[in-house]
Amino acid sequence: MSRILARPAAAFLIGVSAMWVSDILFEFIVRKFKPTTLRGNRHMKRFLADAAESFQFWPDLPLMRAFGCTCALLGVLLLTTGSIFAADSSVVAPGAKLEKLGEGYGYTEGPAADVDGNVFFTDDPNDRIVKWSAVDGKFSDWLKPAGRANGTYFDKVGNLIAVAPDKGELWSIAPDKKVTVLVTNFDGKVFNGPNDLWIRPDGGIYFTDPDFDSYHDRSTRVEGQNVYFVTPDHKTVTRVTTDLTKPNGIIGTPDGKLLYVGDYGASRTYAYDIQPDGELTNKRVFCKLGSDGMTIDSKGNVYLTQIGVAVFDQTGNKIEQIDVPETTTNVTFGGKDNDLLFITATGSVYGLKMRVKGAR
Repeated sequence: MSRILARPAAAFLIGVSAMWVSDILFEFIVRKFKPTTLRGNRHMKRFLADAAESFQFWPDLPLMRAFGCTCALLGVLLLTTGSIFAADSSVVAPGAKLEKLGEGYGYTEGPAADVDGNVFFTDDPNDRIVKWSAVDGKFSDWLKPAGRANGTYFDKVGNLIAVAPDKGELWSIAPDKKVTVLVTNFDGKVFNGPNDLWIRPDGGIYFTDPDFDSYHDRSTRVEGQNVYFVTPDHKTVTRVTTDLTKPNGIIGTPDGKLLYVGDYGASRTYAYDIQPDGELTNKRVFCKLGSDGMTIDSKGNVYLTQIGVAVFDQTGNKIEQIDVPETTTNVTFGGKDNDLLFITATGSVYGLKMRVKGAR
């Protein structure tokens, strides 16, 4: 059960607020912030543009009002009957509580854990990669500047592979912080802004390339918003999807047979069968929820981010909702025992002890 629902006073206040806030949201978002005229921070632009597009479907906002009334009534009920908590969880450790590990960042993304459980994540506006120590929980700047890196993932030899959207490139960052550029273009065209990636067991790399306020002129960029595959020798780049709206989060199974891609624009996450040459086949809907960053645990459960962390089993059934007080952007497993769910959430990072470990 949601932590929001576990706090009845919060549910009541959210409900009451939703009813009167709904009246001003339409004017503020739709009329003041048109997606074609937004300027400034690209993350805020993305949020407002998506919000404006959504609100245009409900100019009278009846659903918002209904939501508000429901939350308010539920809040009153809970205030009189006590808090509701999940009696058991198949993935979260008993008695575990979400902990804010760090704050004060511009926009956190792309967490990846090394073999020792240290977690590296990106802080895009501040153009840096930050390291969280699994030993003492301290933070330190690991690389700056960092190409405005977004998604990251460690390869088998300890290099941190990162997408650098402001360059439209794919980087390999050695432990000594030496940067090697792996990919710069596709058929002579620059990418929109590589966003997230996953490395399969043989070293082949899949990465998503959505268009979130690209750094590059439209005339110089690739067509569409797609997923690409880089061969293990890093010599060949292949476009492996052409029908997604805005691919974002991506993760694969440890055996290299299955790939999950979150289509942020279509509010869907798809599953694909991975072929030896990198091609993707047998596309099907895994769940009706898009995702920013994603990860997978040792039992094959898939973790999606955007609103908290939603956990789905291998069949696409939702088995857990982990609520986070900030918009979530990505997630991974880290810590000395590989059982700390490390969550990036805009200006902060959070940790939650799990009863399952991350897949390796």
